[in-house]
Amino acid sequence: MTTTFAFGLGLSRHSASGAMLDCYFPRPLLNPRGGLLDVLSELSPGTQEVTSDQALAIDHAYGGGLLPTSSPSSKGNLVAVKLDTDDAIDSTAEAYLKLHLLSHRLCLPNSLNLDGIFAHLPNVAWTSAGPVAIDELTDAISQAHLEGNQLEVFAVDKFPKMVNYVVPTGVRIADASRIRLGAYLGEGTTVMHEGFINFNAGALGPNMVEGRISQGVTLGAGTDLGGSASTMGTLSGGGNITISIGENCLIGANAGTGIPLGDRCTIEAGLYITAGMNIQLVDENGESLGKVKARELAGKSDMLFIRDSQAGNILCRTNRQAIELNELLHQHN
Repeated sequence: MTTTFAFGLGLSRHSASGAMLDCYFPRPLLNPRGGLLDVLSELSPGTQEVTSDQALAIDHAYGGGLLPTSSPSSKGNLVAVKLDTDDAIDSTAEAYLKLHLLSHRLCLPNSLNLDGIFAHLPNVAWTSAGPVAIDELTDAISQAHLEGNQLEVFAVDKFPKMVNYVVPTGVRIADASRIRLGAYLGEGTTVMHEGFINFNAGALGPNMVEGRISQGVTLGAGTDLGGSASTMGTLSGGGNITISIGENCLIGANAGTGIPLGDRCTIEAGLYITAGMNIQLVDENGESLGKVKARELAGKSDMLFIRDSQAGNILCRTNRQAIELNELLHQHN
């Protein structure tokens, strides 16, 4: 019997011309097992529309829960995506399945092959009536006015907000529009109003996020990303370097990093560390140990980055004080 890497039974929405706009997978599966594999063996790899009877048979083989509570009628919006291997994305539905796998915490950021995702995600107007094709938006707005209604357009983007598809357990999100589908939010994570988490990025939890987590970046448990702090992602000048921040770190307000950090690291407020920056190493007594490029410190733990307020040098010394987040901030009950 062949194995299946991932599977999703979803509900898709389409434009008037028939182009798929989005796809919702209530319960995506990673490496499905048991009797479900027998049913899935009858499906071809990739994306395909299924009938209501086929969808119910798949749901029954799993034991229920793959479909919404009210089983949809056969309107051509039932979609099955079977991925035997983790290859490049080949359809809109495949892109949505992989984004769901991330936001459902089934896969960690940077663990999935997302090649082709931008080519297969249509740019969509996300509205109070759901996704609308861009070339149909003017007519939709006009129709709403004719009916005495207001069509609210929240965004024009390839990625929808996560909470319209997935709401992870044990999190607080102050502004849901700033969390894209495909973000990974671990248990105990709080995202404040100005916090932003891109797709294929995340906070492993518990975390306090008041800054920006760029694509491909992850925060370890207990790390605090201060107000307006930022991380350099692979799509924003980071090249091929994957930026990660370890556990119990503090990135101060308006600070940031373009190098990976280990555990228990602190960057003072307003200081942005880039790979080519000259860093003055100092011992616990403040004596100089020489200069290095910041990239030579990538991934190391127990570092404290501060500025010499008189000379203007960037200093790095051992960080003896691990940052502990206020437990009250991470209560989600």
